[in-house]
Amino acid sequence: MDIFPISLKLQQQPCLIVGGGRIAYRKALLLSKAGAIIHVVAPEIDAALLELVKTSQGRYVQSIFNSEINLRDYRLVIAATDDPATNKAVFEACEADKILVNSVDDIPHCRFMVPAIIDRSPLIISVASNGTSPVLSRQIRTQLESTIPHGMGRLAAFSGKWRHAVKAKIVNPDERRIFWEDLYASRLKEQVFNNNMQEADRLIEQALMEWSTPKGEVYLVGAGPGDPELLTLKALRLMQQADVVIYDRLVSEPILNLCRRDAEKIYVGKERSNHSVPQDGINALLVDYAKQGKRVCRLKGGDPFIFGRGGEEIQELYEAGVAFQVVPGITAASGCSAYAGIPLTHRDYAQSVRFLTGHLKEGSPELPWHELVYEHQTLVLYMGLVGLEKICARLIEHGQRADMPVALISKGTTPEQKVVVGTLADIASKVAEHHIRAPTLTIIGEVVKLREQLQWQG
Repeated sequence: MDIFPISLKLQQQPCLIVGGGRIAYRKALLLSKAGAIIHVVAPEIDAALLELVKTSQGRYVQSIFNSEINLRDYRLVIAATDDPATNKAVFEACEADKILVNSVDDIPHCRFMVPAIIDRSPLIISVASNGTSPVLSRQIRTQLESTIPHGMGRLAAFSGKWRHAVKAKIVNPDERRIFWEDLYASRLKEQVFNNNMQEADRLIEQALMEWSTPKGEVYLVGAGPGDPELLTLKALRLMQQADVVIYDRLVSEPILNLCRRDAEKIYVGKERSNHSVPQDGINALLVDYAKQGKRVCRLKGGDPFIFGRGGEEIQELYEAGVAFQVVPGITAASGCSAYAGIPLTHRDYAQSVRFLTGHLKEGSPELPWHELVYEHQTLVLYMGLVGLEKICARLIEHGQRADMPVALISKGTTPEQKVVVGTLADIASKVAEHHIRAPTLTIIGEVVKLREQLQWQG
């Protein structure tokens, strides 16, 4: 994080602007909305800016910036002149006195940035880019403006009015957060948006009267193959409200970063011959945390019901009497094949597709070989990299063509995606040559030939 976002309370606080033109006026307008007392130092001043100064009960000093100005009188300073040397001098003087300073469009001489702002007072949303792209920040602000109802400000004010009453009734901060989240998901929000405050007051009074300690619940969430934009809306919502996140090795860091920031995060990843937490231990964690009243997100790469052992985990929850939800995710077969430009089915090449696990058992893959050798079928192998050479050999032994196309997709849908194409006869030899590492998905079938035309990423 290049900058640390804060929200300053500037009501009745003196702030200095050096410069008297239109840029200075735009900054003064923001300060005036925040209730600041605006002082301006400049040889000349725009009439509209002077009016803002007077309205805020500030003062205008007709002068160039000089060392006689006592910067310690101000909460913050903005250098808004068209003279780089003056802006630099303002910055250096503020640095010496440890005063927050912003030099407009001059990143090296800024101690704070003025973000693009969405005003739903008392709710304020800001978008900042560390000064690198203010136009992009404004575009994002415009996009957000259309998605955030104006009633959100009224809802924030309503929440503030009831905050102390809720805190007195619900002492535990985790339970209090759940109360507010449930309330915002109820019909109360629409009542506030519609300014029906009497009904909103009745609803929150009723909710407080009926409040009881919440029961724990487990969300079994599929995180997809790696690209965070492939998450479902429901997955993202539950990830944001979970108290505990128990995640595996295939959950990418960008996806993990979308979980609630203050949630407890527990890694239970599994690699070949290295299980950080055995499956029984994972099951026990889910049950234990849920019985503590926690909302637990079991975050699994891909889809939890496709080679994810999700069924085993919710069986354990069912037997323990723990409530649960299951949120499907885009499985690696769909996500990785799409990002590699390989359709799993195609009218001319494959009328069926089979998902298989390539895990070795006692050194050899156990698969129904006689069912897999079929010309117009696509085979998708999960976790088949270690046993790839044996799998290819067994398919050839059972009658599959040695020149049947094969694709390896490593870290599919992520920026590190790598795709290697070969045949049953030679694909295993390309693993070391191209430094292919797990997680890797294997696709076998004529559809692999279409990648040459259809690839669009990686």
